[in-house]
Amino acid sequence: MADRMRGPVRRLRPAVRAGDIAFAVVGLPLAIIGCGYVLAVLYAGTLLSLTVLGLPVAAAAVRGARGLGALHRRLAGRLLGEAVERPAPLPASHGVIARVRVLLTDPVGWRAMLYLGLRLPVGVLTFVVAVVLPLAAGWLIAFPFWLRMTAPDEPPAWWLSTAGPLLGIVILLVTPAAIRAMGRLNRYLARLLLGPARTQQRLQALEHARSTLVAESTDNLRRLERDLHDGTQAELIAIAITLSLADDALTTGDSADLGRLRTLLTKARGQTDDTIVSLRRLTRGIHPVGLDAGLGDALPTLTDAGPIPIATRLELRERPDPAIERAVYFCVAELLTNMAKHSGADTATVEVHADRGRVRMTVSDNGRGGAFLGGGSGLTGLRKRLAAVDGTLRIVSPTGGPTTITAELPSRI
Repeated sequence: MADRMRGPVRRLRPAVRAGDIAFAVVGLPLAIIGCGYVLAVLYAGTLLSLTVLGLPVAAAAVRGARGLGALHRRLAGRLLGEAVERPAPLPASHGVIARVRVLLTDPVGWRAMLYLGLRLPVGVLTFVVAVVLPLAAGWLIAFPFWLRMTAPDEPPAWWLSTAGPLLGIVILLVTPAAIRAMGRLNRYLARLLLGPARTQQRLQALEHARSTLVAESTDNLRRLERDLHDGTQAELIAIAITLSLADDALTTGDSADLGRLRTLLTKARGQTDDTIVSLRRLTRGIHPVGLDAGLGDALPTLTDAGPIPIATRLELRERPDPAIERAVYFCVAELLTNMAKHSGADTATVEVHADRGRVRMTVSDNGRGGAFLGGGSGLTGLRKRLAAVDGTLRIVSPTGGPTTITAELPSRI
């Protein structure tokens, strides 16, 4: 498949990230401040809810929560390594009433307030796991020593001298896993509540995909124009010149020019055939004729022309929109081309299912594997093309194979 590169060298990861421990220590005071802020503004908002000041106070509370959320987002990026995407800024508003309405309906601020409320119990638990547990483990391991220090004349019971260190060792062994689990929980909360809402993320992704698609369409049009100008137009001019020479030979009427006339006509016929092939090649990239009858007719024609045996399984209970059909067709064509170039496979399978408003396309082969996003433009370009129609691309391609690439799209735009 395309985008194939040598797999990255695996490095040994530390048992515990230093950033997780630092976040547990630094984050606890911030969690206390954040939760205190939420409780204070909720209390003030409740008391003032029956007065005119209730809504402005609530709006100011949401605005403050947004600012505190930005602080926690930067902290998560610095210490946890979680690069949370920055949410969209507040929309412009004119006037106090409009400003209050914008703040009260700001999903980012309310989600940040929820994050601040959850941070205290999670922060306390994280501090206990990252700081208290290691200290308790060290104390238990040294428990017999403490007993001898406090009561040097009374030897401790054997079970106390044994159970304490054993329990400390067990706690010490499970502490790294617990710290990593709390780190994952903190990253999840930051990613879930401090970034853009899912609707905003989807809107941003669609806007980016649309701009990418527009740029790609513009490039394709320019390439088509260049091919028509430099290729097909030049071939048509050559045909016109050849026919002009044939006309001159015909005008003279000399029997000696009949052989030359025949040669020129044969050349013109060959040039015409080449031009027709060029035009078919250009129009094939615009809209395959087979798609007029749907994917059920177009895909078998595409797979039958493949360089290796390709099994085709189609279950099309509904016909998708033309734009979706084109995306699936070109996706399959690109994947089969990449497979023939890079995978070394000798068999492949193409499966397409369309039902209940979703289209699922799977292309698999028994090649050498190792395909992944990045390092090229093949799979990355396909992902962008699918994203333009709200589709996704998933790749399973371990080294040594097999490779399975799955695309899921809505059947309606």
